[in-house]
Amino acid sequence: MDWNNKENKQLIQAILALQTPDEARRFLRDLMTENEIEEFAKRYQTAELLAQNVPYTIIEKKTGLSSTTVARVSKWLNGKEGGYRTIITRLHHHHSIPLARES
Repeated sequence: MDWNNKENKQLIQAILALQTPDEARRFLRDLMTENEIEEFAKRYQTAELLAQNVPYTIIEKKTGLSSTTVARVSKWLNGKEGGYRTIITRLHHHHSIPLARES
């Protein structure tokens, strides 16, 4: 994926310009379908549950996501990009959630 193309840079700038939860809600609703929003919300919920070491089977039942999607979220959660980890740690700053792969 080319994060440096004009369109992707503009999307990132648009996200960074959001200032309130209401602005974020309205922008996401204009940007995505309801199903896409629900899917992304489930993926984020999955990342939070994985960070708490909740077993895949429980996550699958709770979110309705497939084992393949849960595994993919786990890969990204513990991957080098660190997007999920950054947000989870920031939103739960009172207790840092260590990376599963830290030594």
